[in-house]
Amino acid sequence: MDAVEAVYDPFSAEFVADPYPAYAELRAAGRAHWHGPTRQWLIPHYEDVSALLRDRRLGRTYTHRFTHEEFGREAPDAAYEPFHTLNDHGLLDLEAADHSRIRRLVSKAFTPRTVENLAPTVRRLAADLVGDLVAAGGGDLQAAVAEPLPVAVIAQMLGVPEDDEERGRLRPWSAAICGMFELNPSEETARGAVEASVEFSDYLRELIARRRKSPGDDLISALIGVEELTEQEMISTCVLLLNAGHEATVNTTVNGWWTLLKNDVRPDPEKLSTAVEELLRYDTPLQMFERWVLDDIEIGGRLIPRGSEVALLFGSANRDPARFGPTADALDLTRADNPHITFGAGIHYCLGAPLARLELSSVFGELLRQAPALRLAAEPVWKPGYVIRGFEELLVEV
Repeated sequence: MDAVEAVYDPFSAEFVADPYPAYAELRAAGRAHWHGPTRQWLIPHYEDVSALLRDRRLGRTYTHRFTHEEFGREAPDAAYEPFHTLNDHGLLDLEAADHSRIRRLVSKAFTPRTVENLAPTVRRLAADLVGDLVAAGGGDLQAAVAEPLPVAVIAQMLGVPEDDEERGRLRPWSAAICGMFELNPSEETARGAVEASVEFSDYLRELIARRRKSPGDDLISALIGVEELTEQEMISTCVLLLNAGHEATVNTTVNGWWTLLKNDVRPDPEKLSTAVEELLRYDTPLQMFERWVLDDIEIGGRLIPRGSEVALLFGSANRDPARFGPTADALDLTRADNPHITFGAGIHYCLGAPLARLELSSVFGELLRQAPALRLAAEPVWKPGYVIRGFEELLVEV
C-alpha cells in the first residue's frame, strides 16, 4: 500500500466518519495524487478544485467528443442501459451545446422570483414538519423533517399530485439511482438503480401524458410546450431535479444539526443565512465530484493525460487553510468570507442552490424556534457511501 492509499480510503468506515485529517495530509503532500484503487487523480486544494470546475479541458462526460474506444474506456454494460439512458440525458452529465440548451430552458424554473414565490410554501411545510416532530417528543430528524421537505417542494414544482400513490416512491427511487454515483458500486446497487430508473421513467412518462391532456401550473406542463426538448431529456431533467434538489438539503440538515449538537452551539436566528453557509462549508454533503480529462492538463508539475479521471475533493477544498485561513477546520457560524464550493462552480453550478438555501434557512429556523432544547437521543451511524455522505438516521429528543 502506498502513502496515498494509506491516507485516503473511501471504502473505510473510519475514513467516511471523519475524512478531514486525511484531507489535511493530502494537501500537505501535494496538489495531485494518483489513487490506484479508484484509478483517479485526487485534487485536494481549493484553488485547483475551483479552477478545474471551470476548465473546459475537463467534462462530466466525454462522449460529445470521443467514442469509448477513442477515450480508452469500455462501453457501459448493456444490462445497465436504463440507468445510463436516464443519467446521460440529464443536465449534470451533459456538455457543450446540449448542456447550454437544457440549462437555459430549466433555469427559468429557478429564477429569484420563482424561489421567492415558493417561500411561503417552503416555510409552511417546514413549520408543519417540525411541529409534528415536536408533538411526538422527537424521533428521526432525517425521516421526519429533512427528507420530506425538499421532496415535497420538488414534487410540487414538477406537478406530482399530492394524492398520487407513487409520490411516496420518489425518495426511494432517487436514493437507488444516486447509489450509482458512489465509488465502485456493487452489482446489487447497479440492479437497484436500473430498476428505479425504469420505474421512475415510466411514472414520469405517464405523468407527462396526463399533463399533455390537462396542463397545470407546474414545470412539467411548462416543459411540454418546449419543442427543443425531447421527452427523454424532459424525463432525465425531472429526475435530476429531484435527485440533486434534495440530497444537499437532506444531508446538510442532518449533518448540520449533528455538528451543532455535538459542539453544543446554536446559530443566531438573526444571522441564520450566514450560519447555513458555514454548515454547508464545514461538512459538505457532496464530498467529491468526478470529471474526465478531455485534453492533457498539468497540476503541480504532474501531467494528467487525456482519458484520466480526476476526483475533485470538495470536502478538502472547503477546509483548505490557503483559502479559509488558520480557522479552516473550525466551525465559525459567523464566518463572513465564505466562498465554499459545496454547490460547485462553472457551467455545472447547482441550479437549485437558491432553493436549497431557502429550504435550509426555513427548517433550521423552525427547529430553533420550536425545539430550542433539541438534543441527541442516540449516537448516529454513517451510511457506507462516501461521495454523498450522510447518516442512516439522526434520533433526537425535544
